[in-house]
Amino acid sequence: MKINKIIDLIFVSFLLVFTACDSIVDEQHLTDSTDVAGVELVTTQSTPGGNKITLKMASPGITGYWDYNLGKALTNEVTVVYPIPGKSTFTYVGSLGSKFFTKTIDVQIDQLDTPLDQDWYDLVSNNTSAGKTWVFDGSVGSGRFWWFMSPPGSPDGAMTAWWNAGDCCPPSDATGKMHFDLNGAANFTHYATPTATAEKGSFVLDPANKKLIITGSKMLGYAAGNADGVYTIVTLTPDKMVLYLSNNEANGTGWTFVFKPQ
Repeated sequence: MKINKIIDLIFVSFLLVFTACDSIVDEQHLTDSTDVAGVELVTTQSTPGGNKITLKMASPGITGYWDYNLGKALTNEVTVVYPIPGKSTFTYVGSLGSKFFTKTIDVQIDQLDTPLDQDWYDLVSNNTSAGKTWVFDGSVGSGRFWWFMSPPGSPDGAMTAWWNAGDCCPPSDATGKMHFDLNGAANFTHYATPTATAEKGSFVLDPANKKLIITGSKMLGYAAGNADGVYTIVTLTPDKMVLYLSNNEANGTGWTFVFKPQ
């Protein structure tokens, strides 16, 4: 009988301890501060029709980011020097409180009156609508280093050749070309040979982070590329472009691509 009472006391003690440890839940229900129609997007241009644009989400209580096609700004207001003339659509992605939304706004750009970063001109030429064509800076048997295996992990070793693959075992598009232009959009076109059918895509140039991103098509020398199409810019001048992959999908090493204008 005494043992049963002791067991009962122990059970009650444990029950009290576990009851005391139960978390107190303060349920808070998210509510929307407005609806999508009530979200105010505002754009201003430094000059009428100019390409220096400020994008602003002006409604209080909304958080999100701007997608300005060539990058994203994790803020409600951003100023960009946009390189593409014509009508462009910019997207704000945000939260109303209980749900996410996207909303767009159009901007008409009639003149590139604010200079672009020099990398844009080096890549597509000063005639940004006409654009520029690039080819490999070398050919099979030339002894030049234009498509080669390099150390992985860092662009610091991009010009160190582990294997000069282009001189013996070139890619299938070694004699091809690629074209960049800003004629209404950031257009990229790949040709496997000088007379091959064009394969059209787009590109993003990120001068601040030294990145060139190809989407919807293939970079010249894609046999040693990556599916994500992200390349590090080692050199970009009017006469030379060197791109690097730190870990190419073909073999996990670095890989370096050297181009010249056609």
